Amino acid sequence: MTLTPDILMHAYRLMVMAKSMSETYEANRQDCKYVHSTSRGHEAIQIAAGLQLHACDWVSPYYRDDSIMLSIGFQPYELMLQLLAKRDDPFSGGRSYYCHPSSKDPNRPAIIHQSSATGMQAIPTTGLAQGVQFLERYHSNTLRKGENGELPVVVCSLGDGSVTEGEVSEAFQFATLKQLPIVYLVQDNQWSISAAGEEFRCTNAYEYAAGFKGMKRLQCDGSDFVKSFETMQEAVQYARTERRPVLVHAKVPLLGHHTSGVRKEFYRNREDLLRHGLYDPIPKLRLLLTNIGYTETQLNEVENNVLAYVQDHFNKALAAIEPDIQTVEDYVFVPTPVKEEKGQRVPKTGEKVMMVDAALHAIEEIMEEHPQAILYGQDVGRRLGGVFREAATLADKFGDHRVFNTAIQEAYIIGSTVGMSAVGMKPIVEVQFGDYIYPGFNQLVTEISKSCYLSNGKFPVQMLLRVPVGAYGGGGPYHSGSIESTLLTIKGIKVVYPSNAADMKGLMKAAFLDPNPVIMLEHKGLYWSKVPGTDDAKTIEPEKDYVLPLGKANVLLEADSEEVRKGNTVLIVTYGMGVYWAKAAAKKFPGRVEVLDLRTLFPLDEETIFASVRRHNKVLVLSEEQQNNSFAEALSLRISNNCYHFLDAKVEVMGALNLPAVPIHLDLEKAMLPTAAKVAERLEKLFSY
Repeated sequence: MTLTPDILMHAYRLMVMAKSMSETYEANRQDCKYVHSTSRGHEAIQIAAGLQLHACDWVSPYYRDDSIMLSIGFQPYELMLQLLAKRDDPFSGGRSYYCHPSSKDPNRPAIIHQSSATGMQAIPTTGLAQGVQFLERYHSNTLRKGENGELPVVVCSLGDGSVTEGEVSEAFQFATLKQLPIVYLVQDNQWSISAAGEEFRCTNAYEYAAGFKGMKRLQCDGSDFVKSFETMQEAVQYARTERRPVLVHAKVPLLGHHTSGVRKEFYRNREDLLRHGLYDPIPKLRLLLTNIGYTETQLNEVENNVLAYVQDHFNKALAAIEPDIQTVEDYVFVPTPVKEEKGQRVPKTGEKVMMVDAALHAIEEIMEEHPQAILYGQDVGRRLGGVFREAATLADKFGDHRVFNTAIQEAYIIGSTVGMSAVGMKPIVEVQFGDYIYPGFNQLVTEISKSCYLSNGKFPVQMLLRVPVGAYGGGGPYHSGSIESTLLTIKGIKVVYPSNAADMKGLMKAAFLDPNPVIMLEHKGLYWSKVPGTDDAKTIEPEKDYVLPLGKANVLLEADSEEVRKGNTVLIVTYGMGVYWAKAAAKKFPGRVEVLDLRTLFPLDEETIFASVRRHNKVLVLSEEQQNNSFAEALSLRISNNCYHFLDAKVEVMGALNLPAVPIHLDLEKAMLPTAAKVAERLEKLFSY
């Protein structure tokens, strides 16, 4: 693209538009009551970036990037609908802040859900580039290309303060290692809210990027439109043709407030404000335009027309319809195609398999049927195939491009699935132990769980996350944890916890086919049935066509109907290893104990739970987790609230001791955890009521 006078005038019009929008919001603060930031001072580099992009590209603006939005074709009215949280806000339907876009408009660059957490967009956006590269190499017919066949690029916009985030480093590492077609645009205004540059960084983004060998680096004066245009043109063209990562460091002034609620006068002195004002990009471009022949009259007319245009759009946005409160629960999830159990669970010629093999076979069958399914995580690749051999042979069968190792980067492993899913990939990822999921929680909570809801259903994240959990055999404090209660506080994800091989395979298939994020908790002690009393975890392997919908509990041990009639029975509601403690304890009370295996913790099969409770009147909720403030305790209250009139005794809860970790010594481990004997003692108590 040649930089012509027409492009310069177009850029000037967009700059004036962004400035007019900012001033309109400031002049109408009572109406613009929701927190917002604007691009004031950043207009030149943002518009220069947006003008390079095609409809086949992807871009992740951050919350100050309304000039990027204007430059890729969005109108002030569309942006203002989000500013004012109106019903027809095209990005979030009135659910998210100004300049937190998401878009699948085929005529504009696509935008995945954008959050407010600074720097967190780097991993999902790098996941986009990862997906683009995969499709380009192996499924090029499915890759969206430009009108002239040009390949897509991905642009990730960041503030310089956010580059100090560890997750940005994870993104840079992966992009450089895999040589992904991505441009990281870092806008450096020397402020991170009220912290000045010298307070929060030892080096700027350009200098920092030198440590990532293989990442091209560029920098420019981001207040100079011509220099910004030339730099961004070089960066985008490099990523588009060379298919490699590049970082652009642009120094820009901050002329507006950090946000409408954190105002510049709160933390900046007059000298700083005046110094930044010297670099206002609008007067710079106006001077250039006069030097190439545009008259003051022409430029004044442009400004007046833009101001009227912005005011007209603002008035229309003010008059727009407010959201319907009846829609507040829409788009937490999108519908799953798996709604009922199908296929052969117990084929006549089937053989018994261990849970770990059922999982392995399920993934193998999935990858055979779905060429866009890939598996990655720590040590799942060819050499080891998972520390539990749960991915053994898969890389040999499907290649290193579909089954591969990553660095020890739980945040990247989890968060990259946002971008992978958005381009049509079907990622299956693994965190090696439940105890190590926490570095990925930021991505799980901030990006994955909210993506569908805050994009109004445009970007659900199809992600299957496998996590080995649970204690057995002296695994110790960092390899034995139970994490379900922590996960279940996150809204917008599903949590599955199978207790046997058949369920493992059926739920694995359903979880993969679910267009929403699903976490599969897999108990290490059940993988090979090495724990005494867990032989029943081995089952006949279901056929390839078997699927088991999420949210369906299962009665694994039925009580005798006569004992039920007499009121002499207890229901144990449990999951995972608890199933085997419960079944072993029940042997002391023949016919008097019913065991309900939840199988899925969210969605929870409340209908079956409550129906079972009403039949038995006495209940024990059993969990391996530490008991205080656990899912098990929350479930006991839910049972009490819904079945109060049917209960003959308070709902009992049993979990592990309330310790911060599972001790490594076998006797200490046993003392902490529930056992069959401990469950039997609690049943004696319930039967005595």
